[in-house]
Amino acid sequence: MPREFTLLDALVPTLLLAFLISIALQAVLDKIFGRLGLYRYVWHPPLFRVSFFVCIFGILGLLALK
Repeated sequence: MPREFTLLDALVPTLLLAFLISIALQAVLDKIFGRLGLYRYVWHPPLFRVSFFVCIFGILGLLALK
């Protein structure tokens, strides 16, 4: 995958696309985890949400470089 793509004659990094996808994926998974009540078993839910987002973004970023 190229490192940049053009969007309205502007070069946009590929990681921006991975960032937007990871935000959407984390929001969906956060809603599912909330409905299932999994946050009751987590020590600090906001910290878990941020670390889960970082993991998703890291995985998508590594897949974008492949």
